[in-house]
Amino acid sequence: MRDLSCRAMLLLALVCGTNAIRTVHDFQLPSAGTDWTMRTLLGESDHKYKAHEKVPLYANKVGPFHNPSETYQYFDLPFCPPVGGVEHKSEDLGEVLEGDRLVNTPYDVSFRVDKESEHLCSRELSKKDLDNFRTAVKEDYYFQMYYDDLPIWGFIGKIEKILRPGKPEWRYYIFTHIHFDISYNKDRVIEINVSTDPMRTVDITDGDDISVDFSYSVRWKETAIPFDRRMEKYSRYSFLPQHLEIHWFSIINSCVTVLLLTGFLATILMRVLKNDFIKYSREDDTSDEQEETGWKYIHGDVFRFPPCINLFCAVIGTGTQLFAMVLCVFILALVGVFYPYNRGALLTAVIVLYALTSGVAGYTSASNYKQMGGGENWVRNVLMTCSLFCGPMFVCFCFLNTVAIAYRSTAALPFGTIVIIFLIWALVTIPLTVLGGIAGKNTKQEFNAPCRTTKLPREVPGMPWYRSAVPQMCMAGF
Repeated sequence: MRDLSCRAMLLLALVCGTNAIRTVHDFQLPSAGTDWTMRTLLGESDHKYKAHEKVPLYANKVGPFHNPSETYQYFDLPFCPPVGGVEHKSEDLGEVLEGDRLVNTPYDVSFRVDKESEHLCSRELSKKDLDNFRTAVKEDYYFQMYYDDLPIWGFIGKIEKILRPGKPEWRYYIFTHIHFDISYNKDRVIEINVSTDPMRTVDITDGDDISVDFSYSVRWKETAIPFDRRMEKYSRYSFLPQHLEIHWFSIINSCVTVLLLTGFLATILMRVLKNDFIKYSREDDTSDEQEETGWKYIHGDVFRFPPCINLFCAVIGTGTQLFAMVLCVFILALVGVFYPYNRGALLTAVIVLYALTSGVAGYTSASNYKQMGGGENWVRNVLMTCSLFCGPMFVCFCFLNTVAIAYRSTAALPFGTIVIIFLIWALVTIPLTVLGGIAGKNTKQEFNAPCRTTKLPREVPGMPWYRSAVPQMCMAGF
């Protein structure tokens, strides 16, 4: 969060866009007396607390440790529910896309209040609950929580192998006690760590009905680490996106080397091919007696327009848009927007930038379509440009989202989020693509090829069957 004020003018459009698409999980309407200060990501000025003031602790998700992309909601497992019921926290579009589903918890972790062994709840675990816990322990499930926007992780249980004659026996245990170790600096939370007590476990290997008592403890300690540096340790954590140090000297050295080699190669090629370019740029159709070799065989067909001009121009426009979007993301990363742990900022930026760069795709596609003599069907070209990338992605999304819904994974997007993404595509992406297409079709630029294109295309000899498209794809796959 540091240094964001000095970057506000550079990122005004992005900030406005991300604030405009803030969504509420499953379109839950706020009730009377809703605390709106907790409905958004806390700013730097909101991270100040007084002694004994309650700091919200949100549970996010659970899932197997060796497959972080497989996540489920926290209360899919029979943990202790909050007294007033489960309430979902409002989340940004990027947080929902990442699978975050923050809910309140029954833990009371007030600021600078130590607790030795606080009773949380007592639960009677049924056969179904025990089966869920056994599966979670067997697959090494972890849980994730957020305390003052600081992420914490812990394991649900453990497996012990008991050696017996003939065949070893596996025992499954769940942790019933969680300890929070929190560091503070004056009136701010700096660091939080969670640990489980291996001595406070319950054996869930056998039985169909077990009574379990859950508890927790809290210990506060003062630290000299400033608030601006409290996110540094998360840049090295394996669960989070890596915030790597940029080696500017190596980057500049590599760029200079590439530019020098490219310049040398271009100079050599231009000197060698200069006479050939001049000869093949003549308007006469006479041919020399000397034998042609290499690229000279197809010099008159290189710049011939393809048969599917509409599709070809749409591909060029879509590729240009994606290149511009990636370039903008890199620029935002260089100025430090995607700091750890800014939840969902990258995905939100990708969606907003893709919508804002749609005009680049429309202009590039329509401009090339006109230069290649596509005629007056520029409207169909613009529509193909709009759907060339979004269409296949929508088909893949429908399949993956259906699978996620079937498995009740947090990767499944709520209906409200799908509607918001569709509105962004319909109200921002399509109009900007059409405007870019109008500007592209009115361009006065003409296509000037460096080599003359012959009137009749050269006959392409037939290829063996193993060099056709399908066998080549199969061989490349293997």
